[in-house]
Amino acid sequence: MTELNRRQFLASATAAGVASTLPSRVLAGAGNPATFGLILPLTGASASVGEDMRRGAELALERVNAKGGVLGQPLKVLIEDSAGNAQVALTAARKLVSVDRANVVMGEYSSGVTVPVREALGREGILHVNYGSSATTLRKPGGGRAFSVIGLDDVLAKFSADAIVSRNFKKAVVILPNNAFGKSMAAAFEQAYKARGGAISQMMLYTEGQPSYRRELQQLARHQPEVIVYCAYGQEAAIINREGLELGLKTTPWFGLYLSMCASDAPKPSVEDQLGAEVNFIGPDSSWYRDLYKAKYNEDFRSAFNGYVFDAVCMAAEAINKAGVLDPDPVMAAAKSLSYQGATGTITLDSDNERSRQDYLLGIVKGGAVTAL
Repeated sequence: MTELNRRQFLASATAAGVASTLPSRVLAGAGNPATFGLILPLTGASASVGEDMRRGAELALERVNAKGGVLGQPLKVLIEDSAGNAQVALTAARKLVSVDRANVVMGEYSSGVTVPVREALGREGILHVNYGSSATTLRKPGGGRAFSVIGLDDVLAKFSADAIVSRNFKKAVVILPNNAFGKSMAAAFEQAYKARGGAISQMMLYTEGQPSYRRELQQLARHQPEVIVYCAYGQEAAIINREGLELGLKTTPWFGLYLSMCASDAPKPSVEDQLGAEVNFIGPDSSWYRDLYKAKYNEDFRSAFNGYVFDAVCMAAEAINKAGVLDPDPVMAAAKSLSYQGATGTITLDSDNERSRQDYLLGIVKGGAVTAL
């Protein structure tokens, strides 16, 4: 990014009156290190997952610096809270670029937040790395200076449709958030499910942030579906599951898309034995990462997403070291040439700079935790 563009980026934030007031958490080294800016939902509906993702960043920083850092300097990681809000995330991105002079910006978690952040960074020529979002629209923005370490919705939709139809659930209702992720998943799942002989009685996109979703659930129940397919963020998923239990809808099977996200904050009785699809927590040769996480935090993974943040930081550091410079174009070229061996498996990039292969697991909730079947 040129100095002029940095000033323009800062000026646009100031003119809009949205200069960040959020405290940034600094995971720092000394000297003049390369700086990665991470945007995470540390408050709001997805705060539990956001905190788990912060742990992944912490582990990655320790690993990168233990291996010599980036370009011979300790890596510096700055973390900003998005609160799960696109405008707050954009303000955080502006601060990271213009004030903190981040060389790479990563995040967020919700596609409804990540897509506008990637678009804004792409216009300014800043390298962006996605570690938590899956909308297929992420293939478009970024100006060639963006990549993802997590697979997109079209692949998960096919996996989920196979799992649901194989259990002979041919009549479904679907409820998803009305944002970039929900729209992307709705289109991908409907296509995949119908191709396998399934029929969707109603596809509902709900408005986020409501105190209750009883009306939506009662409307879906009128179709007498064989399965309720859904996805929601943290606290919203908790409300939907609790109200589904109270309305007597748990006699119908529920299938969660990104099951750990749906179940992590929900009351245990409301999600017990619930099925769903999930990105693989770790790769086939990555027991070392689970051991690393348990040793530091004295518990098993809280979500599937900490490993993707770990991989994003480590892969970007490896790409910069291979490029030998911090300029985004050589770093992007280096990232495309890597076959990165990460916590979540081997990561290579396709022609759109998205993860070319993503493993998923079919899970079931037991005792409040997602267990692979």
